[in-house]
Amino acid sequence: MPGTVGRGPATPIGPSGSSSSPGDPNPLDDDYRWSETPLGPRKLWDPTLRAVVDLVLSSPVAMALAYGDDLTLIYNDCCAELLGSRHPAAFAQPAAQIFAETWRARAVGDIIQRVYRTGEPFLERETSLPLRATAGRADQAIFVRGHCAVRDDAGRVIGVLTVAAETTQMTQQLQSLSELSTALAGTVTLDDVARVALRHAVNSFNADQVAFGVDDGMGWRLVRRVRGDVLDEADERLPPLWRRHPTDSPAPLIVAARDGVPVYTSDGQPLRDTATDRHDEKVRALATLPLRTASLHGALTLGYQTPYPWLPAERALLSAWAELVAQAAERARRFETQHGTAQLLQRSMLPENLPELPRLRMAARYAPGVDGNAAGGDFYDAFTLPDGRLAVVLGDVAGHDVRAAALMGQVRAALRALALGEPDPAIVLRGLDRLVTSLGAEAHSDELFVTVVYGVIDPATNELTLASAGHPAPLLRRGKPGERPAATYVSVPPGVPLGLDGRRTTSTVDFLPGDTLLLFSDGVVERRHRDLSDGLRRLSTALATATGGDPRTLCAVATSAVPGTTEDDVAVLAVEHARTPSRSASMAVPAEPTAPGRVRRWMTAQLTAWQVPEPMIGAAVLCASELATNALLHAGTAARVEIDLSSERLLVSVADSGTRGTVTRARTDTLSSRGRGLGLIEQLSDAWGTDPTVRGSTVWFEMLLPG
Repeated sequence: MPGTVGRGPATPIGPSGSSSSPGDPNPLDDDYRWSETPLGPRKLWDPTLRAVVDLVLSSPVAMALAYGDDLTLIYNDCCAELLGSRHPAAFAQPAAQIFAETWRARAVGDIIQRVYRTGEPFLERETSLPLRATAGRADQAIFVRGHCAVRDDAGRVIGVLTVAAETTQMTQQLQSLSELSTALAGTVTLDDVARVALRHAVNSFNADQVAFGVDDGMGWRLVRRVRGDVLDEADERLPPLWRRHPTDSPAPLIVAARDGVPVYTSDGQPLRDTATDRHDEKVRALATLPLRTASLHGALTLGYQTPYPWLPAERALLSAWAELVAQAAERARRFETQHGTAQLLQRSMLPENLPELPRLRMAARYAPGVDGNAAGGDFYDAFTLPDGRLAVVLGDVAGHDVRAAALMGQVRAALRALALGEPDPAIVLRGLDRLVTSLGAEAHSDELFVTVVYGVIDPATNELTLASAGHPAPLLRRGKPGERPAATYVSVPPGVPLGLDGRRTTSTVDFLPGDTLLLFSDGVVERRHRDLSDGLRRLSTALATATGGDPRTLCAVATSAVPGTTEDDVAVLAVEHARTPSRSASMAVPAEPTAPGRVRRWMTAQLTAWQVPEPMIGAAVLCASELATNALLHAGTAARVEIDLSSERLLVSVADSGTRGTVTRARTDTLSSRGRGLGLIEQLSDAWGTDPTVRGSTVWFEMLLPG
């Protein structure tokens, strides 16, 4: 396909083993110095030999004659190019000498010798030969070769004629389909499929421009890749930039997707009527391939800026490429549907908003285990009691299915109802015991396994009262002024899981201003082939050495404290007893291009009114503007910016209602313009992260105040 190195005419072969100049004789001329070669003077040749040599030297395809017992090699210009640096010294030399390093290898010298010895023709299919010698090494090339014996007038075999057709490029492209299939097997979302398909098309087909589009039920959305785009780690981690198109768009991709018919344009301006920029206008050759499956309508386009004849073999290759992408896209569509349903079920059973109290700041994080495609049983909750105290709870229902999620919802609802009537932790857990026992009897099952830790925080007395039903003990991070923070596990009797009617006891500890409580599920600390005590130690160390006690920061620290992946759900809930009340403000961000500018003006005015140091205002406004821009680009929905200022830090978050997923940490030294916002945030903030919410994602960053 376009972009590969084309073959031009090789340098004419001179009789003395060097390239001939314009004045040198041609091997087809009668005065060529054949007498200096093993073939001898041309006038003495057998007529058959003369005819074969003339055929070889004048042929437009790669041909060679191995003559005589030494198999002296006579070849044409096409073969000369394949020989690379071996030419012109190889002309009229024994083949075994030319290919000394590989002649004895199977399927190289033995085949030619056998044909010469037996006179029987032989056809080789897809043979790999180290021919082109460049930079001191032989490059592998793939050929289909035919060998036949050459006989003189007496019927004796005097040589072997070889005709070779190189299929290296086509073979490499077929191999790339296998690589594409492997890469697509690891995709789970349409974003993943688009990234893999576009990257493969640009690299394997040497395309100047590739596009991928699907109908998502709300119209067409397309993503494009242009050769020369600089993509780095941040770009690959961010979702692709999808662009919306109307359902009646005349764009070739959408027309092919609607009609289900592939279209090949060899030369013209196929994107002229729907061009969005100069890249579209430059496309002259375009292949448009529909993607049609049971649940997906889409298409792919592959374009070149020069005319290109779409040969039958290449059309078949492109059809196979499109079929692989279509299958992967359908799997991704099903996954996203199932994943969205499971996640909506899971998160609808969790509190959408945590209480806002003057001295108690809270944050939570939940991440599904296994493959993220099933609802799990981990849950958390925090709510204000009638007497003004705060109730906090985190539990774990065994299982990763709808049944586990349903049981989790029942336990959480029952716990809140019991706590609002009588908040004492021991009494609440005894009530849950009766509930789980009743549910088990109703289901004729003794396999309902539920653990929970429940506590009541009294900010008036600075006390925390806890009770546990088989759940890991919470962590308490102490942050006294002038001292280094320390994180210790609360000494609370673990008890037995719910439903076993165990003895329920409580523990009361001080919960002072500056302290932060962390409740967590076992998915935070458990790893396969790793001791549980190591995970608990790593978690306490991570919290003690965190830059601050802000709940959102500690949630992010906790979920990444233990290396390795977990198959279990992960849930954390952090509550900080602040020394002083914080100040908060929020702003709704419309889904329009002027939104980042509005965010900058609003934040500058608000932080100036709060007397935040001017250098910090500039950095915070810049980071918030980048987050708002990313939310508009990648989520495509309205967003909400929230700022929270305490005596220790400034916390800024941007929440959207899209489905862009989690933005992972990027390296700041290799960021392009699209990913530069993440690099700025990492450089300018003290901590940052992303949190999935019930209806979207929240990206946040924290800056510590000077002093």
